[in-house]
Amino acid sequence: MIAGQNTIKSQALSQETQKVVGAFEALNTDAKLALLYFIYEKMGDSITPAAPTATDPELAPKLLGDFYELSDDDQLAVMRQIVNREDTEYSRAYGALKENNQLMVWYAWAQAMGETVVDLPQGYQATKAIDDALSQIEKLDFEGQISVLRTVAANMGYTDVKPIPSQAETGKTPSL
Repeated sequence: MIAGQNTIKSQALSQETQKVVGAFEALNTDAKLALLYFIYEKMGDSITPAAPTATDPELAPKLLGDFYELSDDDQLAVMRQIVNREDTEYSRAYGALKENNQLMVWYAWAQAMGETVVDLPQGYQATKAIDDALSQIEKLDFEGQISVLRTVAANMGYTDVKPIPSQAETGKTPSL
């Protein structure tokens, strides 16, 4: 996604899942990070196996290798840059990944929190907005949860690759 854009990439979302994505997008940066952590804390075991053969950790050496060597402050800064779609080295590395690999990055980071990844601050209390968004996600069926998470993941990171315009947008048919 190009920095500064505030559009939601569609993953064939229902109105219900669009509402949940909207609730996520309305959160501030740190609240989004906390919500991602809570999602994986509560539902990670069911979310991650969604497409085990569709992920490849070797595609993200910067995010699943170099990242772990950073200080806690630098890790948090990288996460914030990704959430905010800033044009940085790590955000570009994230933005270059497909949604399943983006989800894998968040899952790996959530699993390592407090060990090799910066943890939530001691005594952190989720806000009502975070609790409400988490509750909305938990009420969705599995497909809805994955749809929301893929959309949320795809709306982060930086890329200057622009989508190919559709026939409806250009009025032209594809040619060989």
